[in-house]
Amino acid sequence: MAKFEKHIFVCTNQRPDGHPRGCCSPSGEGELHRLFKTKLAQRGIKGTVRANKSGCLDQCEHGPTVVVYPEAVWYGHVTEADVDEIIDSHILGGKPVKRLIIADECLNAATCPHKPRKPGQ
Repeated sequence: MAKFEKHIFVCTNQRPDGHPRGCCSPSGEGELHRLFKTKLAQRGIKGTVRANKSGCLDQCEHGPTVVVYPEAVWYGHVTEADVDEIIDSHILGGKPVKRLIIADECLNAATCPHKPRKPGQ
């Protein structure tokens, strides 16, 4: 089997209800990951693009979070309604979906407008 051209990592991390950082997979069912796999198979690209479950990607405030490699494009607040657009525009068309991209200044940042502030900040 040839190596995969792209990997789509879908965060499936769970946190308790009401956690201040949020949660990428509140139900624990992995629906978003499963939908990516189904849609890739429907388009006949399952062998060249892989949708992987991921543990915490540490972008909880932007969740559900999806990252596409090798481009390292980080998507936030991804819903099932966004899956077709990500696959068609980015995976097949080479054009990342700008409205879903997490801003570089928010990735792995100690603070950003989306992170809850700690007392005294």
